[in-house]
Amino acid sequence: MNQKGKPAVLLAEDERTLSSIIADTLEGEGFSTIQAFDGQEGLRLFRERRPDIIVADVMMPRMDGFEMVRRIRDTDKTTPVLFLTARSSVDDLVFGFGLGANDYLRKPFKMQELIVRVKALLNRTAGGLNVQAAFNIGNYVFDTVSQTLVTEDQAEELTHFENEILMRLCLNINRVVEIKSLLLHLWYDDSAYNRNSLHGYIHKLRKLLSGDERLKIINIRGIGYKLVCPAGDVCDMHGA
Repeated sequence: MNQKGKPAVLLAEDERTLSSIIADTLEGEGFSTIQAFDGQEGLRLFRERRPDIIVADVMMPRMDGFEMVRRIRDTDKTTPVLFLTARSSVDDLVFGFGLGANDYLRKPFKMQELIVRVKALLNRTAGGLNVQAAFNIGNYVFDTVSQTLVTEDQAEELTHFENEILMRLCLNINRVVEIKSLLLHLWYDDSAYNRNSLHGYIHKLRKLLSGDERLKIINIRGIGYKLVCPAGDVCDMHGA
């Protein structure tokens, strides 16, 4: 928060006209903005100002958005990150999520959509689905409070949205969770673009769970996703 209690947005965007338009829009919605015009400046301002959320272009001079966020995630795992990108491939989405991004917005975009996504990320970070529990799923312990997926060998930190998606799948083991309900919970919107973002998160979660062949996240085409755990005695919830 800045001194006046407004949520602070670090806006890293090298297109100065677009940056000014975004900054004006955000400030009109009650945010304060910290503008950076390349990745190196963005990294420096993040460390100096500690914003509440980062909105970053992927393609920037001196240091791109991916590298900037990778370095930020070395020391900060929780500040939400929204990437702005002209890229469209699923591989790029998955790569960004793997670095710790929370959401993507593809250029060109409407300013109102940007505002909705920024507010959704801040609301999820502040509140979220507050289930104080951990889940035993196969060889993993999924701790929803620390947002970690733990095995005997290692602990993987999840992004906020990965945590929320896996939590909902675990609460409905062997049952279908509808795509629309996930989209409305995460983004308050069930657009085709958000479906692609959700697919990126599911891809990452499948990879994280691949160490136990008993666990599968199945796509029920056109309906939703289901976390399948055939051996019922290895899938349960504990904690309160």
